Amino acid sequence: MSDDKPVVSNSRKASKYRGTECLNCGQPLELTNRYCPYCSQMNTTKNLSLKDFFGEFLGSIITYDSRFRYTLKDLLFRPGVITRNYVHGQRLKYANPFRFFLSVSIIYFILQSLIATFTGSNNLMGDFNDPDSDGIVKFTDPSKALDNLSERDSITIDSVFRANNIPADSLWNQKAKYSNEEADSILKSYIPFLPKDKEKDEAHTYERISEEQLDSMQRGDRVFSRFELYWDFYKTTQIKSSERALDSLQHNNSTYNRWAYNKVQALERIQENPSAFVYYLIEKTPFFVFFFTPVYALFFWLIYSKKKYTYMEHMIFIFHIFSFVFLASMICLIPDTILDMNLFSGIVFSIIGPFYFYKALRNFYQQNRIITILKFIFLNIVFWISSTLFATLFFLITAAMY
Repeated sequence: MSDDKPVVSNSRKASKYRGTECLNCGQPLELTNRYCPYCSQMNTTKNLSLKDFFGEFLGSIITYDSRFRYTLKDLLFRPGVITRNYVHGQRLKYANPFRFFLSVSIIYFILQSLIATFTGSNNLMGDFNDPDSDGIVKFTDPSKALDNLSERDSITIDSVFRANNIPADSLWNQKAKYSNEEADSILKSYIPFLPKDKEKDEAHTYERISEEQLDSMQRGDRVFSRFELYWDFYKTTQIKSSERALDSLQHNNSTYNRWAYNKVQALERIQENPSAFVYYLIEKTPFFVFFFTPVYALFFWLIYSKKKYTYMEHMIFIFHIFSFVFLASMICLIPDTILDMNLFSGIVFSIIGPFYFYKALRNFYQQNRIITILKFIFLNIVFWISSTLFATLFFLITAAMY
């Protein structure tokens, strides 16, 4: 690849820095070649300077920016067209569908975390210190609840107290009288919708089950009984070492038994802080979607078998749909945060999203409206059923790794 345009004498493209072999792939080169015709790397032997490094960095951004711009525009405003163009050969015009999906989904959760850091609330989990739609105030930290009560909240709390035959004196007027421990005790004792802690002196017991007894059970009963035994044993003895616990129970010190016993400690962490576990699951959503897509694509491959699209091309279509979902959710983050309500995201998921999916099916597979609507309904039903089943399996696997 030669180019006779003049270059700056000290530039990395200058002829005095060119070599006769590509430093990246070893392809033989002519001194007139500014770039390798095989791998497209610049033909230069000049040592990399700070100026050259940032110049190449900015150049790569500008190059990607062109693909990013086309991807963003067509993904948002031309549903289905971006997939059709991509599978018909316009690959360099758009970003890679798989990489773009992972990038958008990860950026979405990073933005969620940043918003949660600066605002003190999380739209994924909800704000448990704000009144819900029924006007009932929910608290994750009762000791902080009294500090955050408004006059309106105080009235709501009073109404809950009256309904439970508790003196109707306003907590708002008395909040300074209570320490953190007392506030925690009052709210946990009198507000029925707060989770109840187990009594510290509650007796825990376990019934010993031998390996022989477990082996005689059906597979499902055996797994459940083993976890139940290990849970009861752990809560009774508080022994954290799996080797020591298995020795006490006279169970085999196998890899599976050690793993099963260690999981009861994970269950205890979930019990003590369920919101952390839920957020842990939510953070795994991109991976759930990534592994769910091949399953969902099977149904596209079946009902669109006459269109001669390959299984991989159906997957590309689905990744573009999921990319739109995360991209639209990302766009809605700031206005929803400012308004302190999920107004825009609600519109996206209830109105824009279904319409976008229908138009994408229509534009990509190019079938008539009636057929597209019937397949749209079928694919939505399949999505909810299969995603529920897959999410259950994914939840179990994720919980096992927690």
